[in-house]
Amino acid sequence: MSRTLRSVRHFLPTAVPRSDVERIIDVARRTGSARNRQPWRFVAVTGPEVRRDLSRCGNFALHLADAPLVLVLLSHDNGFADTEFDMGRVAQSICLAADDLGLGTCLTTFHPDDNVRRAARLVGAPPGWLARHAVATGYPAPAPNSAPTAIPRGRLPVADLLTWIS
Repeated sequence: MSRTLRSVRHFLPTAVPRSDVERIIDVARRTGSARNRQPWRFVAVTGPEVRRDLSRCGNFALHLADAPLVLVLLSHDNGFADTEFDMGRVAQSICLAADDLGLGTCLTTFHPDDNVRRAARLVGAPPGWLARHAVATGYPAPAPNSAPTAIPRGRLPVADLLTWIS
């Protein structure tokens, strides 16, 4: 398992082969879900106009415009509290499967709800399906030099995260 999975927001313009997209979704579809409901569907978006429109569906979606592939994750609007948990699981499966193929990814959440509805319309989601999440996907490009960030980097050590009770 990858110990270096990171969010990638800068991509080469190289298209992701269709066979790789199908391999990623084949891995993702095997993700467990509550009561095996599999409350997900996927839309692979490669067209620049739709990617650009999706990038306008929230403050943190801008990088979708430059990704050669955007995988929009549709979730069934079924009213179950565990659907969002299942969507997180399937999103992680997608990111890990893409990493195995040498692709970079960055998960995006569309918000607020008007952007969820807009994203669903943009990808032609059927009634009863929500477009809350997308995964920007492509071959990583070097990040441009940018200003320092206030967001901390790295991960907390296991000793700071794990408590043992006997």
